Amino acid sequence: MIEKKAAVWYALIVLFAINTMNFFDRQILGAVGEPIRKEFGLSDSSLGLLGTAFTLLYAFVGIPLGRLADRIGRKGILSVGVFFWSLLTVGSGLAQNFWQIFAMRLGVGVGEASCAPAATSLIGDLFPAGWRAKALSIFMLGLPVGVALSFAVSGTVAKAYGWRYAFFIAGIPGILCAIAVLFIREPKRGAAEVHNIGEQKRPGSPYRLILASPTMRWLIISGAIHNFNMYAIGAFITPFLMRYHGADIQSANFVSMAVYGLMGAPGLLIGGLIGDAVMKKRKDGRMLVGTVAILLSIPCLYFALGQPDGNITSFLILMGLGCALMYFYYSTVYSTIQDITEPGLRGTAMAVYFFAMYVLGA
Repeated sequence: MIEKKAAVWYALIVLFAINTMNFFDRQILGAVGEPIRKEFGLSDSSLGLLGTAFTLLYAFVGIPLGRLADRIGRKGILSVGVFFWSLLTVGSGLAQNFWQIFAMRLGVGVGEASCAPAATSLIGDLFPAGWRAKALSIFMLGLPVGVALSFAVSGTVAKAYGWRYAFFIAGIPGILCAIAVLFIREPKRGAAEVHNIGEQKRPGSPYRLILASPTMRWLIISGAIHNFNMYAIGAFITPFLMRYHGADIQSANFVSMAVYGLMGAPGLLIGGLIGDAVMKKRKDGRMLVGTVAILLSIPCLYFALGQPDGNITSFLILMGLGCALMYFYYSTVYSTIQDITEPGLRGTAMAVYFFAMYVLGA
């Protein structure tokens, strides 16, 4: 029993590390976008296109990878994906023009598309329903931790050695994660359910089965709206601080790290704990927790953006509180998708959710 628990927690720690590198590598462009823009003579629209192209390809490739995650071993998919995107992250630092870095970032998107469907499907089979929100909140801590580290490390490295070295350094831990995931003991599908149905699925198209759920359709709509706001903040918070508040690249990235990264950790953990607790009293408890948190974030973000130039402290407090509340969304919604989807379709369900979320909200 002790060995089984140790194997489960090893798996969760490795998946957390992979998700951390997922968002670390994804956020580098937001951290060092300004010097890239200046070196290549890009407009803000061109810089934004790099992020948009990444997310669109990520969404499209995620669909077949999600189906694959429901059919073959998930740790193998993760290992290949992490290794591939880590190599192309290093390659991004070698780019000599816009189109070269554009191609590299597209490749990173292909690799990273393997992460969410396979990892969340694994967690759904490793943890029972009463623990899923907490387990997924730990996994999703990779988002704020990865973003925070990316802003801090990439900004510091870019200031000292130039933006290219920020990409070079990011590849090393990713390759280590690709090796570590191979030692996960992959659980049987449905092993954590009260009624173990294994890989059994209802007959019919998997996509129709997933989209037949009204809850899933509403979650997809909410994901697109939420993703639009979160990616806008992630892409432009550092340039905003540099241009409007007059911060240098290192200082701007440290503020971004605190606001968009570190404040996400309490949001995810508290959201998971409250979501699981309220769900015991009512079936839609997790959704209510996420809804209230998002509503409370709106005035925080509004007043943060209205702070006068140079007033970085007030901006940090208000924007940080707003982002923390926005992070409630992930631990409550991702666990709900696992709850409403049969084990044999969870990889596909997450891929469909991400496809719609990124295509409509990128």
